[in-house]
Amino acid sequence: MGIITADLFITLDGVYQAPGGREEDPSGGFPFGGWQGAFAGDEMGETVVAEIERLDALLLGRRTYDIFAGYWPHQDDVIGAKFNAVPKFVASRTLAEPAEWAGTTIVRDVAGEIGALKQRFENIHVIGSGDLTRSLIAAELLDRLHLYLYPVAFGQGKRLFDGAVPAAFRLVEPARSMPDGPVSLMYERNGVPVTGIEMG
Repeated sequence: MGIITADLFITLDGVYQAPGGREEDPSGGFPFGGWQGAFAGDEMGETVVAEIERLDALLLGRRTYDIFAGYWPHQDDVIGAKFNAVPKFVASRTLAEPAEWAGTTIVRDVAGEIGALKQRFENIHVIGSGDLTRSLIAAELLDRLHLYLYPVAFGQGKRLFDGAVPAAFRLVEPARSMPDGPVSLMYERNGVPVTGIEMG
């Protein structure tokens, strides 16, 4: 049985966004695109690439898929080569045909179809795709949550856990601090939050 890992770049106040330029994802009027550029050190790049090299299938939400499909087919670096080579799955109830990105299949029913994907692949990664990540958490289908936590806060933007079901996680690898400030945190799902415990 394979595992599904969601990889997200996230701020201290829970805003998640891809590491592109200012205009990559201005949805909701977000004016701070490109904020990760100040932290783009060699160690962070090596960590991200190492994680990508482990995946054998890519599962994306519709919005992230559209961004990726417009960019990665035209790249021949190590990330582009990996993304272009592996099977890709886009979760969408409305997409009639996927973009012309070889190896793409549409997933209509996330809860019903993900189990079969986990039987076929060892290491499925969700990148970005906050809506899809929340759906996987709610359906108890997400095995790991890999957060790259950055030392910035904006007070606005798409927050990962807005609207998410209550969920507990446990750290399964030592936190890894990067020289420029980000921290790599790998969590596994650990049931539901325990509340109401008396202190002292």
